Amino acid sequence: MPRILVVEDNEMNRDMICRRMIKRGFDVSTALNGQEGVDLAASESPDLILMDLSLPVIDGWEATRRIKANPVTRAIPVIALTANAMSSDRESALAAGCDDYDTKPVQLERLLEKIHRHLPVTK
Repeated sequence: MPRILVVEDNEMNRDMICRRMIKRGFDVSTALNGQEGVDLAASESPDLILMDLSLPVIDGWEATRRIKANPVTRAIPVIALTANAMSSDRESALAAGCDDYDTKPVQLERLLEKIHRHLPVTK
């Protein structure tokens, strides 16, 4: 079962995303801020990370840069999730090292397509 790390500080968003991922057969762990996300990525080696960009402690951009700079975690796909839907936000997320980008509110089928694109074994 593929493991997904959900890095999201908003409890309602986190719970909704986690429930949907578990229902689709993923093993899910969570981090409440960017630093926890970096630490859990290194200790748990998830198969994929769903990264909110507006996070406390360190934001999602910096957390992604740190994950991608670490040889242990650099290959883990990171999908940015943000309520900001401007093209500059997408470009900033990809420049920080995110492998993909999606907007909130989450459209489950669209997000699952992106997850499957980065985890073909989950199809």
